[in-house]
Amino acid sequence: MQQAAEPNDSSHLHDVAGFALEEARRLGASQAEADASLAKGLAVTVRLGEVETLEYQRDRGLSVTVYFGQRKGTASTADLTREAVRATVEKASAIARYTAEDPYAGLVEPEALARDIPDLDLDHPWALAAEGAIAIARRCEQAGMGGEARIANSEGASVSSQRHTGVYGNSLGFLAGFSGTSHSISCSLIAQEAGQMQRDYWYTTARDPAALESPEAVGAAAARRAAARLGSRKLATRRAPVIFSPEMARGLFQHFIGAIRGTSQYREASFLLNAAGEQVFPAFLALSERPHILKGLASTPFDAEGAATHDRELVEDGVLKGYVLGSYSARRLGLKTTGNAGGIHNLMVGVSGRAVDALRTRERLLQDMGTGLLVTELMGQGVNGVTGDYSRGASGFWVQDGAIAFPVHEVTVAGNLRTMYRDIAALGDDVDARGAIRCGSVLVGEMTIAGD
Repeated sequence: MQQAAEPNDSSHLHDVAGFALEEARRLGASQAEADASLAKGLAVTVRLGEVETLEYQRDRGLSVTVYFGQRKGTASTADLTREAVRATVEKASAIARYTAEDPYAGLVEPEALARDIPDLDLDHPWALAAEGAIAIARRCEQAGMGGEARIANSEGASVSSQRHTGVYGNSLGFLAGFSGTSHSISCSLIAQEAGQMQRDYWYTTARDPAALESPEAVGAAAARRAAARLGSRKLATRRAPVIFSPEMARGLFQHFIGAIRGTSQYREASFLLNAAGEQVFPAFLALSERPHILKGLASTPFDAEGAATHDRELVEDGVLKGYVLGSYSARRLGLKTTGNAGGIHNLMVGVSGRAVDALRTRERLLQDMGTGLLVTELMGQGVNGVTGDYSRGASGFWVQDGAIAFPVHEVTVAGNLRTMYRDIAALGDDVDARGAIRCGSVLVGEMTIAGD
């Protein structure tokens, strides 16, 4: 399968969205919006050299929302013919006529709409046939299986290539879209020694296939990580400092974003309720949103409502400056949209300019911690978004005198997110950019580690 760009995709979706808006106007809707999309891709998984799965994907869809005053109706379809689009708009209109009025319903304010739409270099199709994807997955797995004697089995290596084209329009005159790609290579391996088996993985992902790590590097990293976990022990229950590796630290800030989303705020279901203006993190910590990073995995020129995205300082000197809002939640709170309908766009976790000493290498973080737990995997969903109580299964490495002493498994790390945020002692410079939140390791002063 070759995923070369198809010029007609975008123009066809423009026509579909535009026709849906015309139909909504014809039926008397006071406002309307339409989102048309086409997604296509290839995914393959190889295990022990044999193809386990091979999937081709081609999905298309249209979602239409209409407003009759303050009454709202939504309908969707996977059929983009004119007859189906017309029927979908009629269904949405019928639904709207029977829904209750909502004083906060409606499109985003016109002044928030994106006017200048930058090219963020997000579209990099990968001319990858199934045979090529299988060959890459085999190379990845072979590198992992052959590079470490203690690797006994494989859970597989996978290659994925996806391209999405979307067009959004509304009755305020906005109609725009863009294409974006996402490619990945991953590998999961099992190490065995002295009757114990341990699993670990590694992956690489990027908009541009040229930016991916090599299949061999991914397989070798998965092998090293799995072998390093052999000899894992349990711990007795105690309180100690904890370092979250970059992949795990991202989750701490995902919980933070969840707590300051507009929906959590107006529903009064957040451990950071009405926290704008409060000192939430240490004074050295800064959180910045950068939605226009070229080739960024969470970059976008406008949000799901057509509102312009822009650089924003979400936390400065540890102080929460505002919430993450779409237009509906903003109106519920008496505020303005922040261009975050659909989520956060490249959240950068860092330090303020005058606190550069709080950014440290992994080795320095271990030395500063002295004795404690380095968490490299988390399990379970034990996080309460209302109270902030945090309790998750974990594995990783016990650190003694600033150096890794032995691997650890079957423990639980527990605390409260409000306290954990305030107790962040330092950040690592080992930033993981493979997602919407970019951060390095995080050292938390003290948590409960529950074991035997």
